[in-house]
Amino acid sequence: MKKEINVVGAVVTNDGKILSARRSESMSLPGMWEFPGGKIEPGETPRAALVREMQEELLCTVEIGDEVASTRYEYDFGVVTLTTFYATLIDGKPQLTEHSEIRWIDAADLNSVEWAPADVPAVETIMAAYSTLGR
Repeated sequence: MKKEINVVGAVVTNDGKILSARRSESMSLPGMWEFPGGKIEPGETPRAALVREMQEELLCTVEIGDEVASTRYEYDFGVVTLTTFYATLIDGKPQLTEHSEIRWIDAADLNSVEWAPADVPAVETIMAAYSTLGR
């Protein structure tokens, strides 16, 4: 039986752009893009985990909004359940600590980079939401 891994990701928005992070060579799925976040610790709510992970990973503080998507994806290293939430940057500027690159990508252009498979449903949801808003 594969390891179950519960993770959260932040869809940080700013003027129609979405904060995206490229996984470094030392991480699993190197070079792929993801919404920043990480593992939910025992006893932690998904939203609390996301606030903590953003402070640890990108040295910034976010306010967590509505859920975007929840996806279950089986990788060779385990089964990942990823829950993504919209988030707003409230303090600090995102800084690289673990990822090889961070980039603000227009919501309409999110499919211009290669996303980790578990993140793809959220990417599709975001692109559809922004296209219906006429942005």
